[in-house]
Amino acid sequence: MQHLTASELAAWIADPQRPAPLLLDVREPWEYETCHIDAARLMPMQTVPAHLNDLEEDQAIVCICHHGARSMQVAAFLERHGFSAVSNLTGGVHAWAQQVDPAMPTY
Repeated sequence: MQHLTASELAAWIADPQRPAPLLLDVREPWEYETCHIDAARLMPMQTVPAHLNDLEEDQAIVCICHHGARSMQVAAFLERHGFSAVSNLTGGVHAWAQQVDPAMPTY
């Protein structure tokens, strides 16, 4: 598993030479509604096992949560199930709000 800072993820998303990763937000719906990174796909942590077939094993996936702990667990789970290009957003959306998008609400 790779670990990305918010700044590294922002640079990746902004780079037209790199295919965009799937931003997999594993928080609860109320958290996602409070704030999220544009284009992030909501898939609460407990629903990930039931949705493995909805994900492509070779697609770049960046797992996101509030501070990075839940998303790291999901990233490890995905790797154990054959996903080869998984990253975790270190510090989660909280770090994104602090480092990339200061206008983003926090909680």
